[in-house]
Amino acid sequence: MATTAQLFEEPFDADEYIERLAWRTPGGGSKGGAEAFDPKRLLEEFENHIEELKQLDEKIQRRVEKLEHQCQREAKEFAHKVQDLYRSNQIKEAADIIQKLHLIAQELPFDRFADVKAKIASKYHDLERQLIQEFTAAQRRGEIGRMREVAAVLLHFKGYAHCVDVYIRQCQEGAYLRNDVFEDTAILCQRVNKQVGEVFSSPETVMAKLIQNIFENKLQSHVKDKLDGTRQSDVEQYLKNLYDLYTRTTALATKLTEFNLGSDKHTFLSKLIKSIFSTYLESYIDMEKEYLRSRGAMILQRYYDSKNHQKRSIGTGSIQELKERIRQRTNLSLGPVIDTHGETFLSPELVVNLLQETRHAFERCHRLSDPSDLPKNAFSIFLLLVEHLCVEHIDYALEIGLSAIPSSDAKNANLYFLDVVQQANSIFHLFDKQFHDQLMPLISACTRRKRASNEWFLKCFVFLLFHRTINCMVGQMKHILATEQKKTDFRPEDENNVMIQYTTACSKVCVYVSRQVEHVRKSMDGKNVDTVLTELGVRFHRLIHEHLQQYSYSSMGGMLAICDVAEYRRCAKDFRVPLVLQLFDTLHALCNLLVVAPDNLKQVCSGEQLTNLDRNLLHAFVQLRVDYRSARLGRHFS
Repeated sequence: MATTAQLFEEPFDADEYIERLAWRTPGGGSKGGAEAFDPKRLLEEFENHIEELKQLDEKIQRRVEKLEHQCQREAKEFAHKVQDLYRSNQIKEAADIIQKLHLIAQELPFDRFADVKAKIASKYHDLERQLIQEFTAAQRRGEIGRMREVAAVLLHFKGYAHCVDVYIRQCQEGAYLRNDVFEDTAILCQRVNKQVGEVFSSPETVMAKLIQNIFENKLQSHVKDKLDGTRQSDVEQYLKNLYDLYTRTTALATKLTEFNLGSDKHTFLSKLIKSIFSTYLESYIDMEKEYLRSRGAMILQRYYDSKNHQKRSIGTGSIQELKERIRQRTNLSLGPVIDTHGETFLSPELVVNLLQETRHAFERCHRLSDPSDLPKNAFSIFLLLVEHLCVEHIDYALEIGLSAIPSSDAKNANLYFLDVVQQANSIFHLFDKQFHDQLMPLISACTRRKRASNEWFLKCFVFLLFHRTINCMVGQMKHILATEQKKTDFRPEDENNVMIQYTTACSKVCVYVSRQVEHVRKSMDGKNVDTVLTELGVRFHRLIHEHLQQYSYSSMGGMLAICDVAEYRRCAKDFRVPLVLQLFDTLHALCNLLVVAPDNLKQVCSGEQLTNLDRNLLHAFVQLRVDYRSARLGRHFS
């Protein structure tokens, strides 16, 4: 039978146990049976069973020893716990006693109770030190309950603040193992926030002190290391780092507002941020402007170097000087004509680079400026963009473009300046978009400046076009008329054999004018188009008016002049300027004086379109008729 511990359960009878073992062994029964009694086999079974009993005894003995050791260990642990609870209670009792004695000792006169006061003070400090040591050990063991007990006792001691300091210092150990100090801080505060309420009676005070400690030590050191290394050596990287660090710090502060930090946590966190960045923010805008100024100059110089172009001097205070002359409507001396070989000296890539740098500057300005200084700072950045983009690039290209405009007597002139105007206009639209997208949300004061800049841009275009571009266009018209118009056009030798609808000179002038009007419309937009075409149309009319007064007209020649003016009037419709069309309507009516019958001359002069004109002007036109003297037409004006 199997040897197990169950065979020895109470009540146990040894004789019965042996008898049962012998009976179950084949040939071992005392009364024989089916098999004869076999003493050797029974002896062998007893020996084997004795060996099994020895093994079972050893196994049970080992188990007994294990249970005895476990019992002893638990007894010791229980004894320690009892001692700890007893000692803890003695600490509370001792703390209560020493605290009361300390308060009483404050009232005792020093001269009589100096020794007593010293002993009480010594015991007070010893106990306080022991409590802090106990709190430190409990924190390291992670015993929240014990930490809470000790903190509650220390609450009435002067060393309570030191206990909080110990807690803050120890909870940061091992918390900053990664490279991201901001993420580590957020995780640490999240973990401590769950624990601090279980340990301290005023968790919001402890949490605020922890965050203050992190900001004034860990974060401030991190910011200083990042910024001080690049402040002098690499301004661009310094500004990028400052923007990134300030942005991440404010984002961290926003996360921390979810914790209970007292009544005015937003002001508290703002002061912590200011304590870290105040020295950097005070000089921010000066460094921003210094960087933009040098960066803008470098971008400009790199472009002109790529064109192998040495920038010309366009005078000091060019913009102010130009605006003053616009205001006074005086002539602008532009110097000799130069050949730019069709180069506009305007670069979309350069413009994109300048606008990109300015966009980053606006973003930094928005983030890093004090709200009260934001409009002023943003405006100073805007002025640098105006200086680099509008003055140093667009205005310079306009100056060069103007210098490249041929004189009014040039033959077959190419007006590259309108290409400059077209590109400048496109660039200004990019400038305008950034103004509305980036600057408008930051500053309203710049709106007036930008509007003034826009008006200046319009006036500048018109003013500059007045001086050479329109002069050149009119010069080309004069050249066509001078070379193509014949005196015999208006006094044909055979009055009965005139087969043309209008003269060759008229045809070529109209083709040229229509092409220039189309060019102006493609190059400009808005009020610029109307202003330039109005001036060009008025000059076009004046030229034709003066041109027609150089000839004398036969009856058929007068009819041909009327046909020419009708074609000029059709061309004037392309200007879409009512004034210009009205001028050509009047000129067309004046040309009727060249062909009207002498008896009807007075009636025509009193017509709707001519009645308000100076009679000397009417007389001058009538004098152009070849029959002026023979028909005694002058009597109608005497």
